[in-house]
Amino acid sequence: MAFEGLSEKLNNVFKKLRSRGKLSESDIKEAMREVKLALLEADVSYKVVKDFVAKASEKAVGKEVLESLTPAQQVIKIVKDELCELMGDSNARINMASKGPTVIMMCGLQGSGKTTHSAKLAKYFKKEGHRPLLVACDIYRPAAINQLKVVGEKAGVQVFEMGQISPVVIAKQAMAHAKDYGNDIVILDTAGRLHIDTELMNELKNIKSEVDPDEIMLVVDAMTGQDAVNVAKAFDDALGINSVLMSKLDSDTRGGAALSVLAVTGKPIKFVGMGEKLDEFEKFHPERMASRILGMGDVMTLIEKAEDAFSQKEAEQMAKKLQENKFDMTDLLAQLRQIQKMGSLKSIISMIPGVGDKLKDVDVDDKQFVRIEAMITSMTKAERAKPSIINAQRKRRIAAGSGTKVEDLNKLLKQFEQMQKMMKQLGGKGAKNKKMAKRLAGMNFDKFPPMK
Repeated sequence: MAFEGLSEKLNNVFKKLRSRGKLSESDIKEAMREVKLALLEADVSYKVVKDFVAKASEKAVGKEVLESLTPAQQVIKIVKDELCELMGDSNARINMASKGPTVIMMCGLQGSGKTTHSAKLAKYFKKEGHRPLLVACDIYRPAAINQLKVVGEKAGVQVFEMGQISPVVIAKQAMAHAKDYGNDIVILDTAGRLHIDTELMNELKNIKSEVDPDEIMLVVDAMTGQDAVNVAKAFDDALGINSVLMSKLDSDTRGGAALSVLAVTGKPIKFVGMGEKLDEFEKFHPERMASRILGMGDVMTLIEKAEDAFSQKEAEQMAKKLQENKFDMTDLLAQLRQIQKMGSLKSIISMIPGVGDKLKDVDVDDKQFVRIEAMITSMTKAERAKPSIINAQRKRRIAAGSGTKVEDLNKLLKQFEQMQKMMKQLGGKGAKNKKMAKRLAGMNFDKFPPMK
């Protein structure tokens, strides 16, 4: 995950501060020196780091901090506040049109993930109740139009294309189509290049001039580090962008670009891509990102992901099954599939305060879900409903059918048995048990150890 190295280094700095109790000015100076090194190693712009440390140091050596009962916590709060300010102290919103469809022009270099993230953005708006239209304005890259059609279909969003004619004409016709068919958001997937050149910028300027977009959003690849910031500055100077969408923030990138882009360009990050799936896409919240960087988790995003994955009706149905002790393997499979919708296990764990740091060295394997799903789907309906009937012969058949070992199946059956025992304790009709059952139904993070 992005920021993993930075988060670890900052947490080590804060552990030292906490262990000292009362802090001196020299303690804070030493801590800020280590914070500075951690930020530079994370590929944050030198000028940005210099300004950041200067501001944080000035606040941290204040009398109210040094003489407080918990000076280490005060310093951490100062660092968190400065991180929020660095990334934008408020949640930036898309510029929506007051009349007619809102036009979002997506731009960026080839390989940044522009086409896929155009579809992710469209799916995001569709969930919000809008009627987005994706427009294929990239007529140069081989198969770009087909790629947009594929991801558009997965997102459940209509794609407008006119083949390989002028992108300016395509954009203009798409606007007319949107007005005729009631699309309130138009997302233009424009062409990219391997590098910034005059031809690319002229084409984008012509499209801008023709359709007057409400939002020009630049897609940058977080893995390119400070190059992403340089690209953002170049596009802004030539085109005048409104915002940045940062892709591949789930990778092992050092994350410095996300911390530098606003300070260098003055343009906020509004969305981030956190994986390859269309659902692995988030609105950018500076405060939540600062909390993740400092190892404080991100409960709000976790709750939003859970609410998105688990409907109220499904949670109530599952709660009833838990209360009546009717939870079977089919229900377990449904729960696991819902959890998978929320993203990778590692990303989910990182959002739980106090847990992510403790489990950072644990090898979290998302393939566990695939193996468990394979084992459950290899069972008959009767075996799923009543796992106690699975004897040695049935175990061999299920293991062979799922490509796993009998030992793996034994682990799963044992864990399921333990779950059922726990659920029996919740079987009473009391209000406390009902509340507990509903909580379990809404978010069931069962720990399945890696099966090798």
